[in-house]
Amino acid sequence: MTASGYTDARPLQVRVADEIRARIESAEYAPGQQLPTLDDLAGTYGCSLAVIRKSLDLLRQQGLVVTVQGKGSFVRERPTARRHGIDRYSRSTWKNGKPILTAEADMQGHTASQVIRELAEVPAPAVVAKKFGIAEGTPVWVRRRTTLINDRPNQLADSYYELKVVEGTLIREENTGPGGGFARLEDAGYRLDRISEEWTVRMPTGPETVALRLPAGTPVVNLVRTTFDTTGKAVEVMLATLAGDMVSFAYEFPIPD
Repeated sequence: MTASGYTDARPLQVRVADEIRARIESAEYAPGQQLPTLDDLAGTYGCSLAVIRKSLDLLRQQGLVVTVQGKGSFVRERPTARRHGIDRYSRSTWKNGKPILTAEADMQGHTASQVIRELAEVPAPAVVAKKFGIAEGTPVWVRRRTTLINDRPNQLADSYYELKVVEGTLIREENTGPGGGFARLEDAGYRLDRISEEWTVRMPTGPETVALRLPAGTPVVNLVRTTFDTTGKAVEVMLATLAGDMVSFAYEFPIPD
C-alpha cells in the first residue's frame, strides 16, 4: 500500500486487522454482528486464509472480536461503562442513605451490587502504610469487595482503615448501613474533607482476568484512593482494580491559580 510516496511497512495481517477494526468502530460491523466468513474476508482483502486468521487473532487480543466454535467470529458486544466523576463523592448523596456505588449507578441508569470477599484484620501493605503514616505490616482493617454493574464484575475494591478508626463501627460488618462507609466515618467523628486519587493502567494478572471476566487483551485500571478528614488525617485508603472496558472518566474542576 502506498500513498504520497509512503510505503506501509506493517505486516499484511496488521493492515487487514486495522481495516476490520475501522469497520467495527464505524459500526459498519455492529456489536453482536457476525463477521463475514474467512473465505469472504480473504476475497475482500485479497489475501490468504492464514493472513485472515492472524488478523482475527489480533482483533481477539484487542477485545474487539469473539469466536464461537462452529459458528464463526462476531463483533464483541461492548459492556456498559460506569462513568467516574467528582460528583460521585457528593456528601448530599451518601448522607441521604445511598452508598456511592449505588447512587452513581442509579444516576447512569445501571444496576449496581457487590459481593463481600473478606472482612479481616491484616498487615498493612506498603502503599497503605505510607498513606496512613504507619509502619508497613501494622495491623489494619480491610473490606474486600467485588462490585458488579448490571451483574458483570467491574471492580475489585479493597478499603483499608486503621483499627482505632473503625473500632465499634459498622465498617467492620458486612452491611455498613445507610450511606455506606463514608457515612459511618462521619458518624465516628471524622468529618470528611478531601479525596486524592491516583490512576494507572496495566495488563491484568491471571486471577484478575478470571475475577473480572476480562476478554483477551483487556487492560485494567488501578486506583489508589485516599480519603482525608478536616485535620488532614487519612481515614481510608482504597486499592481498586477496574475492568478497563467498563469504565470511563469525566472530570470537571476549576483551574488552579
